[in-house]
Amino acid sequence: MRDGGYRVNTRRVAVLGSTGSVGRSALDVAAHLGVPVAGLAARSDWRALKEQVERFHPARAALADPAAGDELQKALDGSGTAVHKGTEGVRAVAAAAESDLVLCAISGAACLGPVLEAAARGKTLALANKESMVMAGPILLETAKRSGAAILPVDSEHSAIFQALLGGRREEVRRVFLTASGGPFARTPRAEFDRITPEEALRHPTWTMGGKITIDSATMFNKALEIVEAKWLFGLDPAQIEVIIHPQSIVHSMVEFVDGSVIAQMGVPDMRTPIQYAFTYPARAPGSVRRLDLAEVKALDFEAPDLEKFPSIRLGYRAAEAGGTMGAVLNAANEVAVELFMGKKIPFPRIFEIVRTVMERHAVVPRPSLEDVLRADGWARQEARSC
Repeated sequence: MRDGGYRVNTRRVAVLGSTGSVGRSALDVAAHLGVPVAGLAARSDWRALKEQVERFHPARAALADPAAGDELQKALDGSGTAVHKGTEGVRAVAAAAESDLVLCAISGAACLGPVLEAAARGKTLALANKESMVMAGPILLETAKRSGAAILPVDSEHSAIFQALLGGRREEVRRVFLTASGGPFARTPRAEFDRITPEEALRHPTWTMGGKITIDSATMFNKALEIVEAKWLFGLDPAQIEVIIHPQSIVHSMVEFVDGSVIAQMGVPDMRTPIQYAFTYPARAPGSVRRLDLAEVKALDFEAPDLEKFPSIRLGYRAAEAGGTMGAVLNAANEVAVELFMGKKIPFPRIFEIVRTVMERHAVVPRPSLEDVLRADGWARQEARSC
């Protein structure tokens, strides 16, 4: 496709998690670029997925919830779109020959199977799901190496690092900075954390995201996961990764090189920008998002995170340093703790305590197989619920 003289890759895309916030942004980008949508998958919202199928006419669609899949199949009878059901159905969409690029935006551990399936088929992976790399980074990277699959980060921080790294060679990198908005409780005293409600935690100051990742931003467990993801994605030592609070969410991350140069990737906080970069990489094309006006922003603030208020960051470094199955345990324990908090079964600070306790109880498998990772994931979930 050509757009105003710009050459854009015409990869056929499949979007996993298409009814979520990132998935909807991805479909906006696909429509803007004129990229063919070959597959769609979601968890259970069959009505929203039906509307997307009717708009984009993919070859395949899937719902992880089999009962919802039955409803979708009835609603799409005669449409020409093949309907798949259950977790195997989502994997079928990820593996299908009709797509060249698979955007993985399903939240949590549920995306690991489809991600590995797409990687094994040699597809380009646009990775918005950080948990699959946190759980099984070496396994995913080895799978991609064997098949020739490319992995392009879509998570805004890792996309920013990926872009900034183009300014030098990997061996010239001194450290990277993962920026964090600080979430809604950056100025809330730690003594008031017991009174935080799920409704308050879901009010993010700068980003519009799904529920689980918004809670992760409030606890800063999103940064804990991103530390582990950055280690595997970019081959970094955990000591080379720093977290810095940047409330405006304009600088999405930075890379410092050995000569002291720091390259930052900046832009308005809108997921459509990193999604579009993954869709068009290595080219760029005119985007549809609002342009950054630095005169309007006026100031860019940075400060060190409070590790006493947000012990999640220390737990992220611990998981990155331990390696092996510890990333899977960190992620699984956090998923359960967030679920309990969202259900109003535990107070906000208990999220930190549960994850720390489960990690302390875990005996790390240093070089795990996929079976070891899945076993650690299941064990951590059980432990988290028993805490």
